Amino acid sequence: MTKIIPRWEWRTFGHRFPMSDDAFAAAEPSQVAVSDETYFLTGAPANVKIRDGLIDIKELRETDENGLQRWEPVLKHDYPLGPEDLAKVLDEMGIAGVPAAAGDTSLEAFLAIVDAAPGVRTVAVHKRRIRYTIGGCMAERSEIEAGGKTTLTIAVESTDRPAVVAAVESLGLADFLNWSYPEGLAALLDDEPTRYAVIDIGTNSIKFLIGEFGPDGVPRNVLDRAEVTRLGEGLARDGRIPPEVAERSLDAIAGMVEEAKRHHVRAIAAVGTEGLRQAENRDEFRAAVQGRTGVRVRIVPGNEEGRLAFLAVKAGVGLVAGPLVVFDTGGGSSQFTFGEGTRVDEQFSVPVGAVRFTERFGLDRAVSPETVSEARAAIAAELDRIDGRPKPSLLVGM
Repeated sequence: MTKIIPRWEWRTFGHRFPMSDDAFAAAEPSQVAVSDETYFLTGAPANVKIRDGLIDIKELRETDENGLQRWEPVLKHDYPLGPEDLAKVLDEMGIAGVPAAAGDTSLEAFLAIVDAAPGVRTVAVHKRRIRYTIGGCMAERSEIEAGGKTTLTIAVESTDRPAVVAAVESLGLADFLNWSYPEGLAALLDDEPTRYAVIDIGTNSIKFLIGEFGPDGVPRNVLDRAEVTRLGEGLARDGRIPPEVAERSLDAIAGMVEEAKRHHVRAIAAVGTEGLRQAENRDEFRAAVQGRTGVRVRIVPGNEEGRLAFLAVKAGVGLVAGPLVVFDTGGGSSQFTFGEGTRVDEQFSVPVGAVRFTERFGLDRAVSPETVSEARAAIAAELDRIDGRPKPSLLVGM
């Protein structure tokens, strides 16, 4: 008897994945495999389908901290089904109340039983699959059609869990959540909007945005809020995020991740700015976030933060004639970007932020006029890089 070894699997769905194209182009593809299959969407923790006349069932055994799922094949059987196999299939699908079969059950009789069961959706799926080897793992890129609608799915699987994580990252898909086939098919059939989430971990507050693309392709905000966690509190003392500050920030991030999952987002991008750039224990904090939520935090360099702010202004305000200056000020730093039209001429980051100067000069309480003057002079000294520059056509602050 062949030993069945459960494999760790990861999958995502969408219409295009340009970040993965280069990796697949550099790998050796298999022959294109075309198949017509039938999936049963039941809400039960099992993947049940018919392929090549065989009933094929996999059970979900485990989900790890990275969202990877360990699936185990539990049945692959041709038709007709004997009484015991039929009972097992119906149990896996969560279908109850069907009288025990006296004899074998044909495919047609089985489909009639399923069609009569409440809450079960039978979905005909046409697949065009190409397999690759990425980082020692099996990777599959499939075009699928179901219910007159089309989508693309990319999957990675292996018995080696760390290898799957590394392969997904090498495909540029580390921010994407793991969706099972039944989840992806249901989203496709129900015209579920494609949603993404962003978590911006700042020195003073953590910002959270969920956006979606509607059927017309126009983006819109679903949710936009922030929580003040003061991640930079105490950094000036020893350069480390204190445990109590890290914990309250971690709680806020975990809540945002759970909320994003409830909104069925495809991917969560989490970034850290000046507070994490400064913190000596930033890697410990990032590891704690990933261990609790499965989300990886990327620390954005100051120049990149400025570039993204410039792009946001161009998208939200539009292009203007003449020179444009964008500054993005936060709790730990301020980014300046100078450009004209679509051209960026200069970018830099300066350590001017609300938390930094509040702590340095005690500005969270009443202070003397002399202290205010000292604070203003310190800020001016840090901003000396903008002295003597020509006046822009437009100055936009964020």
